[in-house]
Amino acid sequence: MARTGTVPTVNPRPSGSVLAADPLARVAALPGVREAADSARAAVDALLRHRILRRQSAEVTAEASLRAARASAALEGHEISLDGLRGYLAGDGTDARPTSAGEDPAAPDGAAQTALPVGGDSPADPLSPDLLSLAVPSPDLPSPVVLGTVRLYAELGVLAPAWERAPRQALARMHVLLGRGYLPDDVLGRPRADAGTRELLDPLRLGPPPPSVETSVRLDGLTGLLVAPTTAPAVVVAAVVHGELLALRPFGALDGVIARAAARLVLISRGLDPKALTATDVGHLEVDPNDGPGTPVLGYRDAAAAYVGGGAQGVSAWVLHCARALELAARESLAVCEALGRA
Repeated sequence: MARTGTVPTVNPRPSGSVLAADPLARVAALPGVREAADSARAAVDALLRHRILRRQSAEVTAEASLRAARASAALEGHEISLDGLRGYLAGDGTDARPTSAGEDPAAPDGAAQTALPVGGDSPADPLSPDLLSLAVPSPDLPSPVVLGTVRLYAELGVLAPAWERAPRQALARMHVLLGRGYLPDDVLGRPRADAGTRELLDPLRLGPPPPSVETSVRLDGLTGLLVAPTTAPAVVVAAVVHGELLALRPFGALDGVIARAAARLVLISRGLDPKALTATDVGHLEVDPNDGPGTPVLGYRDAAAAYVGGGAQGVSAWVLHCARALELAARESLAVCEALGRA
């Protein structure tokens, strides 16, 4: 990992020798990281073995997507209760539905595209009638950001192939899908400028991002790492993608949601959580620095600030947080499986 200013970053233009050295594996070798990644992997594997997934994996995926979307929007500063969101989606007047098969979620004209489910035997639908039949109406009203996040998370299965081929293009498509109805059309999917009339949003209070030119170079470097071979566990790769996007804030608005969705795509595409069964962002909300023995794991904002601050210690603190969050998310989804089994 190289550094530009005070922000830890991948080598902006990695050479063959640098890629051969596997920078992501060097992150995995930081103190405590491999053990944390193994613990998270074990929790996900325990979830994947649950008997209910043989016949109801789509329901678990749907529930995990809805819970993760609500939590991600909350981390962006847009709160709503889970029951309130269910109640709203169970009614009418919402566009937060999955795009139908054959419709490109990022295309303004709905251009045709083959819709791919998230690894299961049917498409992941967070508006599943089976789930919504349990909804309790609530006066809570979701903001456009909440609805956009639900819409984005419902489409991660469609976006996964594009993410694997061309991550930067996939990020732009994700921003279009997320920001529709909230941001002006002329900024959707477009890199932020260094100066303009729109204020850069910083809900995590991480400070100003790098200049746009540096951001573009660093995104190129991150893309290079994503397409290069690595022995690093998927949770480490997801954490680095997540942390870099939080640090760079390439769009200037809603970047936190994009970063968390991209991390989820890494877990899907690299086979750790191929059916998107874990409510990953719920884990980010639930990490408690005072919970459990051993070295405390920082909460989400503090861990993100540590990553942005730079250095091996900051990167390690961030990856440890992400691994712990995934472990908690897997346990959350395991509880969902148990509840479905009792129904």
